[in-house]
Amino acid sequence: MALEEFAQKIAQVRQRQEILSQQVCKSSLPPQELLVQALDELQIALEELHVAEEELIEQNEQLEIARASLEQERQRYLELFDFAPDGYLITNTEGLIIEANHTAVNLLKIPKKYLQGKPLANYIPQEERAAFRRRLLQLKQMERLQEWEVCLQSRYDNLFYCSLSVVTVYDPHCNPIGWRWLVRDITARKQAEEQLRAIQLQNIQLQEAARIKAQFMSVISHELRTPMNAILGFSQLLLRRYYHLFPFELRTMVEKIVNSGKQLLKLIEDILDFSSLEAGRLELQLQEFNLVELVKSTTEQLSFLVQQKNLTLAVHTSLHNPRIINDRDRLQQVLVNLLSNAIKFTETGGVFVEVQQLEQDKLVVMVKDTGIGIPETELKNIFQGFWQLNQSTTRKHGGTGLGLAIVDKLVRLMNGSITVESQLGQGSTFRVVLPREVRREELRVKS
Repeated sequence: MALEEFAQKIAQVRQRQEILSQQVCKSSLPPQELLVQALDELQIALEELHVAEEELIEQNEQLEIARASLEQERQRYLELFDFAPDGYLITNTEGLIIEANHTAVNLLKIPKKYLQGKPLANYIPQEERAAFRRRLLQLKQMERLQEWEVCLQSRYDNLFYCSLSVVTVYDPHCNPIGWRWLVRDITARKQAEEQLRAIQLQNIQLQEAARIKAQFMSVISHELRTPMNAILGFSQLLLRRYYHLFPFELRTMVEKIVNSGKQLLKLIEDILDFSSLEAGRLELQLQEFNLVELVKSTTEQLSFLVQQKNLTLAVHTSLHNPRIINDRDRLQQVLVNLLSNAIKFTETGGVFVEVQQLEQDKLVVMVKDTGIGIPETELKNIFQGFWQLNQSTTRKHGGTGLGLAIVDKLVRLMNGSITVESQLGQGSTFRVVLPREVRREELRVKS
């Protein structure tokens, strides 16, 4: 625009010069006056030219500032393009690479000068190139494509997953002339997704294995319990009817059959309970009962075991209101398991049971012993199924290692908690905290 204005100024000066020449030829004025008039006209024209020159200089300075700013922006764009954390490519509509940034060059492991002019399809695995070229044809009718996941192949045949986002570049007449590609390496994400899928599959397999195990344990336990009940029934019937008729040796053999049958039936019952608890099929039968009476009657039932080992068994209660709402039989099962374990693993001293009010709506039952104790490193394992302190303990005392696991699951089912404190060689204390009233609606919410 400044050049056009300057040209117009020059044209005006020339026009005035022509007019002045014509006036000089036609004028009747003396030469001196004509000269003065011509000089005035020339002075005016020079002043106008000077003004135009200043305007042109100012315009040139502004243009230089604008050019420098544009160059600075262009350099900033090039830096952003070249050092972006993601790969950037520019291709024509045939997929030939025109420009590539530093990240894209590193991903494809090829120097930029050898990358330019090469088809992008060259870096797609052979078996996927046909599908890639079909998608290129579709891109000509699309303005933008987001998150197109493909597998790229670098110079050394290393495969990596990437996510492509493509934007179409148009000429001034809105015709597509190429594409800008954002290339994001998602290999780590794909590997994580693959690991997650493997873990999910493993979890499904573990859940299925647990289901099959629980089903097998339940079925086999039921199948074992039926003949065991028959064996126990007939053995006890023989003892009742013919006890005095049997010789001592035969009577002892039948008694061993009965005792062994009871032990085996107890193991079967433990397995059944454990499988039902793991499968979430066991339901509490809630009722109101006297907790102190339950504790005392349970300890009396086990007193013969204490007497056999010459141990002390003491019960201490300090409840003002012993009435609670819970499953009486299941709570008795918890007490029997804790007391049996305490007696089993105690050789000298005794077993002590305490029942106390903990809060207004909670109470605590503690079973203490002076037995062999549990190493601190093993405390975290004792409520796991089939766990025993060591093989020598299993051989000496017997059992499946399900007792404490069943206790833990039953207490949790009652919305309670169980903890243990123990020192090796100094005994153990199991502390069961229970709500005074187990509400059925809470059980439904929990399940």
